[in-house]
Parts: sequence; structure tokens; C-alpha cells
Amino acid sequence: FIKPFLHQPMSQSAVQKPSLKLQTASNADFSRRYRFSNDSERGCTPNTSAFGDPTILCNWMFPDGGWGPFWTPQVNRLLVVRVSSAIASRKNQYISFKPTEETAAVFYRRARFPGVLGEIDCTLNPIPNPGGENGELFRNRKGYCSIKVQDVCDDKCQLTNIVARWSGSTHDSRIFDNSRLCSMLERGAYEGHLLGDNGYACCGYLMTPLLNPQTLEKREYNTSYILARGLIERVFGLWKKIFPCLKDGLCTKMDATLTIIITVADMYNLGKRQGNKLPEEAEEDLPGENAEDDQVQHAANAYGNAVRRTLIENHFTMRHRKNQSSHENACCVRMVWPTKRI
Repeated sequence: FIKPFLHQPMSQSAVQKPSLKLQTASNADFSRRYRFSNDSERGCTPNTSAFGDPTILCNWMFPDGGWGPFWTPQVNRLLVVRVSSAIASRKNQYISFKPTEETAAVFYRRARFPGVLGEIDCTLNPIPNPGGENGELFRNRKGYCSIKVQDVCDDKCQLTNIVARWSGSTHDSRIFDNSRLCSMLERGAYEGHLLGDNGYACCGYLMTPLLNPQTLEKREYNTSYILARGLIERVFGLWKKIFPCLKDGLCTKMDATLTIIITVADMYNLGKRQGNKLPEEAEEDLPGENAEDDQVQHAANAYGNAVRRTLIENHFTMRHRKNQSSHENACCVRMVWPTKRI
């Protein structure tokens, strides 16, 4: 019964997808196959020109879950060691935290929330259990092993900061407290604050929502916070939609996994800057998948409470809101930065 099928020749289309001529492909065909435009490919290739176009495209297709005509047993090693490492090593060219007055102005026009430098949150990227004595540290509260990645985004939905080295069971606040960005904010390198959820402690440079607002001013604060902090969830949804490996899981070695996460973050920003069209099914806001079950507000320190209270008194009282000016200078809040955490 099986013999006839064993000797039946396979069609060429079943063996390999029709090849795409890279140099002559239209922008539409190129984007359909690789999720990026020709301009993005040209923008990435000079940084890794020693590896050649097919290697770059293999790198793009791997995060998308398909190898196409380039698949060989050697591609995985070539991808991780040569291409991903090369792109990840140039992270500062693609991802940099440089908030401007315009950033704060856009957030203010959108939600009437002053002094916003960006939005911060963490997301979970599944991995197999790495084993060893520390293997279970990677198991998060949802029951699967993962890398917890901290991201910051700006008003344009671009990633401005990324930390990808912590196990899935690590709390958001610990990742932030041990980050270089936190140290810079503590030193007063930037004037303003990030917006984070209640997985973080409220402090002078990171505002969190009030759990039980009782007054009108506090409810106004929470309303503006909700309006302002909607981009980071969208970024996570788009990031995982464009690169399904972040959602489906990476089965590479740990070092390679961390490198790939940084690489696809670089590629995400490159695509945004080149104006690549997002996947149609990802153009609307997507629900965040990174929310933890233990979203408990930390005991805010005295200085953080004072800053938030001053912010509410100065910007969210009814009298102040009636007299608010649309001038962009009102977007920034002057603060006295602590020399050390209280």
C-alpha cells in the first residue's frame, strides 16, 4: 500500500519555495517574504557587509519562523555566531535612551501627564528549561521557563532601552534597580520620570498609579496615567507579532538566546525608523502578555510619595486644569533629584 507513494516523485514546490531574486525583487515582494523593506536591508547590510545579503536575510527569516530556500544544517551556527552577534554588538546604534522635550510634549498632548521620559515594563520570552542547579529560577509564575526582558519605549513606539539577561522569576523592580538606566536617573541625568505599573516602586523618576484614589485630583492623575501608558503594551504585541520566536520560544543556547533577543530589538527599531508597514493583524493595540499575577504596589519611599503628591497638587487639581496652557513648556516638571535612594 505504501510502495507507490515511496516512488512517487515530489514536486519542486514541495521541496523548496520559489526563490526570490534579491537584487530585482519589488519592495512589496521583499516585505512579504522578509517583513522588512529593501531600504531596511540596505540600512543593515553595511554594518554586516562581510556576511553577504543571503546571510542577513536568513537572520531576518529565522525570527519570523521560516527558513525559506536558505535552510541548511549550518545556518543556525552561521546565524547566531556571525550575524546576530554582529548586529547585537551595535545595539547603541539602534537603541538609545535620549528623551527630548518633544517626547514629553507628545505625552502631555496625548494624556495631560507632564514630564514623561518614556514607558517601562517587562515581558516574558519563553525558553526551554536550561537545567542545572539554577534551572528553576527561570520558571515564572505562569509556570513556564522564560527570560524576563525589560524595555523602555518612547512616544513613537521605538525601544529606547533594553535589558535582556534576567531569569523569568525575577521581579520587575529588581531588574530596574540593578539597571544602568536606574543609576543614570538616580544621578539626575534626565529631568522627568518614566511611567511604570505597580510592579515598580514609586520614586522621583518613576511614577506609578494609585491603587485606591479617593479624591477627584487623584482620580484625574490615574486617568491621565492610563491614557499616557498605553504604548509599551502595544510595542510588546508588535515586537512579538513581527518576530514570533519571542512568543513561541527560542531553543538555542542561553548566550545565543540573549543575543537573538537584542538582535530582534535592533531590527524592530530599524524597521520603525525605515517606516516599514506593520503586519495588518498587528496594527491595532494588542493586549499585553507580560502582566504578572502579583502586581502589588511596593511601599513607595518618602521622596517618591512627595514627588507624586506634588505632581497631583500642581497639575491635577480642577483649578489648575481649567487654567492649563497648551504651551509645550508646561510639559516638563522641575524636580530636585535625590543623591541617594531613601
